[in-house]
Amino acid sequence: MLTYLIALIPALAWGSTGLFSTKLGGSAGQQTLGMTIGAMAFGFLTFIAFVIPQGINVSSHIWIAGLLSGLLWAVGQAGQFTAIKAMGVSNAIPWSTAGQIVGNAALAATILGEWSTARMWIFGVISIFLVVLGAILTAKRDKAIKTGDEQMQMETTRGLIAVLISTIGYSGYYIVPNYMRKIGYISHLIADKNNGVDYMTATIFPQSIGMVIGAIIIVTLFMRESKTMFQAPTWRNMLTGAVWGVGNLAMFISAANPNMGQAIAVTMSQMGIIVGTFGGIYILHERKTKKQMGFIVVGSIMIVIGGILISNLPK
Repeated sequence: MLTYLIALIPALAWGSTGLFSTKLGGSAGQQTLGMTIGAMAFGFLTFIAFVIPQGINVSSHIWIAGLLSGLLWAVGQAGQFTAIKAMGVSNAIPWSTAGQIVGNAALAATILGEWSTARMWIFGVISIFLVVLGAILTAKRDKAIKTGDEQMQMETTRGLIAVLISTIGYSGYYIVPNYMRKIGYISHLIADKNNGVDYMTATIFPQSIGMVIGAIIIVTLFMRESKTMFQAPTWRNMLTGAVWGVGNLAMFISAANPNMGQAIAVTMSQMGIIVGTFGGIYILHERKTKKQMGFIVVGSIMIVIGGILISNLPK
């Protein structure tokens, strides 16, 4: 039971990051940078409060794995914030969630070899299908509403492109630490100790540094926000990063647990779509019609069913 409670922490933490960042304000660049700085502060606390006291060996290989994972995360988060700005929380989060589930489950099942039997593949594909269809339903528009506005169409297209970029970044962020362990780049004596919890916890601080470096590069070179990157909204969004950091720690602990695995841990973490979608509607007051609310309720139920199914894959 405790294993699954830990695996659900990212759903609550990550599902609320879009709500926190929207409430705290700022551009997509300021939100990305502020969040990474907050995450780095959380990573440093984890390092001095757990990693050092436990005597965990943070080798150069762990630093490289963490930094690379963090750089890829920055791409994913910048893309998601850009999508939220274009489409709103309740529309962007379902699409982002669907992309992450498909990308990460596919990589975990193939590259990491976590799905080892035909039954696991059959039930895994069915569960992913349910979650993705549920995500699409939660973002479905009501055709009765005339949205032929060209600007809105352009924003939606821009948002979907941002989601695609975000999916690529997030998929790399998830897979790198586990893949490094699988190929032996990280010594199994370190990686497998304490069910992998020590290794994954040790990557948190290096990862957060990679996130900040990646965010600065993206905000400066691609978002062109160097003049506003250290203004008040950036510092406010450190709170978003702290909340995300709690979810990140729980996520990697769950992914390292052999009784859970990456495919299951990532999919359960994406239950945060419910927090993000309903939070966008009831907290941020993003308007939905009765028909859209019906789609959202049905979609949310499908996501929960898919999440339960993938967390109990038959061997």
